[in-house]
Amino acid sequence: MDPDSVKSTLQTLAYGNVMAAAARDYQKELLAQEKAQASSSVNADVDLDELMDDPELEKLHANRIAALKREAEKRQSLTKKGHGEYREIAEGDFLGEVTGSGKVICHFYHREFYRCKIMDKHLKALAPNYLDAKFIKVDAENSPFFVTKLGIKTLPCVILFRNGIAGDRLVGFQDLGGKDDFSTRKLEALLLKKGIIDEKKKEDDEEAEYDESRRR
Repeated sequence: MDPDSVKSTLQTLAYGNVMAAAARDYQKELLAQEKAQASSSVNADVDLDELMDDPELEKLHANRIAALKREAEKRQSLTKKGHGEYREIAEGDFLGEVTGSGKVICHFYHREFYRCKIMDKHLKALAPNYLDAKFIKVDAENSPFFVTKLGIKTLPCVILFRNGIAGDRLVGFQDLGGKDDFSTRKLEALLLKKGIIDEKKKEDDEEAEYDESRRR
């Protein structure tokens, strides 16, 4: 046999063996990857099942739902007391209104005073956002007894009541820069500083979360 022909045949066989071995290695690698992915998927499913059955998570979820329910009930109770809106009350209802809630923001105003109308606008904008406080207004001209009793001499006058007791007051626009063009945010910041309203929460998001939990 021709030596060159034998050599060529041996080289061809060796190359074929190398390619076959490479193919086998590649196939093994693919199988190993598939097994790893399948194992990871199974583990993920097992972990998820374990989490779903975790008593601690169930307890946290139940506590959260209970807290949201209490908050919803509190909001409903406050709404019944007139919170969430800016209302005018008569002198005869004054004591019942200011003693019926923990925090009350009461604006003594005069119908003809331009600055009272400005204060009205800002308080009306804030009332729906701060359910923890009651926002009301009283016609000073028709409430002489309480105007005298509370020593009101300048309008607009906003008195802050806590548990039925008159505390801080905003007289005119002295604490708001002394100008008519102050912003609602400026009044909001002042009321927050005085502690008569609380830092606003994402109440709508919490209510939506509670409703979704009830549906589940």
